[in-house]
Amino acid sequence: MSSMEATMLYVVNTENAHEHGDVMPQIYRLRYRQFKERQSYDVPVYKNMEYDQYDTVATVYLAWLDDSGILRGCSRLNPTDRPYMLQDLWPHMVNGPLPRSCSVWEGTRICIEKALPAELRERIKIEMVLGYLEFGLDNRIEKYIGVMQNFIWKRVFVHSGWDIQYLGSECLIDGQKIHAGEGLVTPATLQAIRLKNGVQNRVLSNFYHANSSRVSELAS
Repeated sequence: MSSMEATMLYVVNTENAHEHGDVMPQIYRLRYRQFKERQSYDVPVYKNMEYDQYDTVATVYLAWLDDSGILRGCSRLNPTDRPYMLQDLWPHMVNGPLPRSCSVWEGTRICIEKALPAELRERIKIEMVLGYLEFGLDNRIEKYIGVMQNFIWKRVFVHSGWDIQYLGSECLIDGQKIHAGEGLVTPATLQAIRLKNGVQNRVLSNFYHANSSRVSELAS
């Protein structure tokens, strides 16, 4: 992956979404195609947009936009110092106490446009994984947690170079093997994934400081 390629991954939330056109409805529409149409999740929908109670003003999204401003990949991040999905829906999947801290965030709803060429999908996947880590280091996040199918943990995170630890036993939900897991956020992890995947520079195109609510664009 060449360091000369333009970065297109943004940190987006309620405060700065207006800077990126119609990115918010695009996120919900991509999720509708991924999770409602393709996987038949039992989730709220409205005008071909998927959302739930964990899309709040505290939510941060990673949004990968192409040159035309079309969303091609996204993920949702929430701090665990307020209600979050793992705690509310699947606490039995974690051995031990569940976190409730602004230094531990939950990652959910990661998806990439299915119709894209495999090479571009791979690039978006790697950059979103790096985006998790860059945003985490920017905001003093110690780790991410989440509930995902085993193949998602492996294909997206482990194969990218992130050491994921499972937090409890495997569960079977709607025929899918599911685990709760966590990934630590460290400079060493970020550097190792950059090295493994041939990425030299930062992939996030903006800074968002979750505690101070300060947003700044990177110098071009």
